[in-house]
Amino acid sequence: MRIRRAAANPAQLADLSERYGGQVLTPALDVTSEAAAAATIEAAVKRFGPVDVLVNNAGYGNVGSIEDTSLADFRAQIETNLFGTIIMSKAVIALMRGQGTGHIIQFSSVGGRIGPAGRGAYSAAKFGIEGFSEVLAKEVSPFGVKVTVVEPGGFRTDFAGASTVLAEGRAEYAETVGATVRFQREYDGRQPGDPANAAAVIIHIAGLDEPPFRLLLGSDAVRNVEKADAARIAADREWRAVSVSTDFETDVEVGPMPWEKKAG
Repeated sequence: MRIRRAAANPAQLADLSERYGGQVLTPALDVTSEAAAAATIEAAVKRFGPVDVLVNNAGYGNVGSIEDTSLADFRAQIETNLFGTIIMSKAVIALMRGQGTGHIIQFSSVGGRIGPAGRGAYSAAKFGIEGFSEVLAKEVSPFGVKVTVVEPGGFRTDFAGASTVLAEGRAEYAETVGATVRFQREYDGRQPGDPANAAAVIIHIAGLDEPPFRLLLGSDAVRNVEKADAARIAADREWRAVSVSTDFETDVEVGPMPWEKKAG
């Protein structure tokens, strides 16, 4: 087994180095830096050879109202969560295209399918990952490169703990943002998701010839996304007549869009 894992602070990965020795490379990596991304991939290729799988899981999400979240905080969260994913993906595309194989696994979130109150910056980034990855999958699939978007719900990691800033903010948002903050505090340590089980699933799908494009993780993610998707479909149907009324009155039949055609 060859493990190439990077972190902003490699000391956090010392246990992997001790356990696997030369099978592990743990470089320091700022995912928002193109130069650091390129150097990390180059070091991995030099040590281990072809890059078979890239897992983009760097990310964090603060909680606060859009009104009270500074633009600097918006930019910081979007830089890490979205641009970090874009930068790391771009760092391996040419390699994987040349190999004729590869698998890019993007960590989105249930927050990339549903926009909860208090997570404006986080959901903006995660929704961006979803759209970016849909385009990426269509572009690289002819080269034998696969893309999977993983959408976890609540897991018992530190994501909801010390790594997250929770700001209830002003009283006007007590029933929206405040409710999210209170829920987050109460949920921490009680999330249904087991990180070890999630890791086993990621390893499993990484080895599949035909992995899913999207994969929800956790019973809470499945339940909440199913409910949101059903409501979205119902709303689209309710407003369908209004939606199609914006076309020109014409008998010209429009063929399938380019993205609706199957490759090959």
